[in-house]
Amino acid sequence: MWIANNWKDYEVLDTSNGEKLERWGQYRLVRPDPQVIWNTPHTNEGWKKKNGHYHRSSKGGGEWEFFGLPEEWTITYQNLTFHLKPFSFKHTGLFPEQAVNWDWFSAIIQKAKKENPDREIKVLNLFAYTGGATVAAAAAGASVTHVDAAKGMVAWAKENAISSGLGNAPIRYFVDDCVKLVEREIRRGNHYDGIIMDPPSYGRGPKGEIWKIEESIFPFIELTAQLLKKDSLFFLINSYTTGLQPAVLSYMLNTVITKKFGGTVVSDEIGLPVTDSGLILPCGASGRWMND
Repeated sequence: MWIANNWKDYEVLDTSNGEKLERWGQYRLVRPDPQVIWNTPHTNEGWKKKNGHYHRSSKGGGEWEFFGLPEEWTITYQNLTFHLKPFSFKHTGLFPEQAVNWDWFSAIIQKAKKENPDREIKVLNLFAYTGGATVAAAAAGASVTHVDAAKGMVAWAKENAISSGLGNAPIRYFVDDCVKLVEREIRRGNHYDGIIMDPPSYGRGPKGEIWKIEESIFPFIELTAQLLKKDSLFFLINSYTTGLQPAVLSYMLNTVITKKFGGTVVSDEIGLPVTDSGLILPCGASGRWMND
């Protein structure tokens, strides 16, 4: 398992009975987590002295209950700064476990820039959400194309870039359906050194386009791989869908990308350390292709 253990402003303090107790900077939140099917004693004081608690409804969805939590605050990861705010369906605007992937592709970008300082490294970030991977790649020295179907998420990503000192970095932002943008980039003859995708299990594009990951992901990988350069650096796919296990991610990447470009594919679960128990909380899976 790849573990995001370099955080200082974030930690999972404890887990129990379908919930996780987290520290986001100076604030403590309790949020549901379907992976937590065990019960442990609530010995951490944060369970009682929490600043926010998302209560899941038996009818679906849920609602927040706040105890002195501001509408918005920031946390940092290394040289990056992220805006946080509790919003629909338990989220805060950041997936901390993805830091383990930020570290991975940032090292690849930095190595390539060191070997050839004049090389422009172009990265495409699809289903890019609030831009965690975008600012990480830009901070490492890449030119980034950020794509998300939600206008609000793209605006949020711009805020994170500015807060991270990357307001003038070479980042292009698109509010667009990812499939349509990739098709347009292929027609234009554009190519990228690195591609990141974090597809949802289910979603809709700006004009109602339907995305079901089990039906759509393999054709989309095939389509997107057409944007890779011959000497491209990496391809990263994240999955929070139970059916897409690491072995499935590996098989898709090997079938589409390794067959054409060579290189190496490695896939695994990603996770976050739990402070009180020493356990690792599973948080989905990632598939990584790297050009040897």
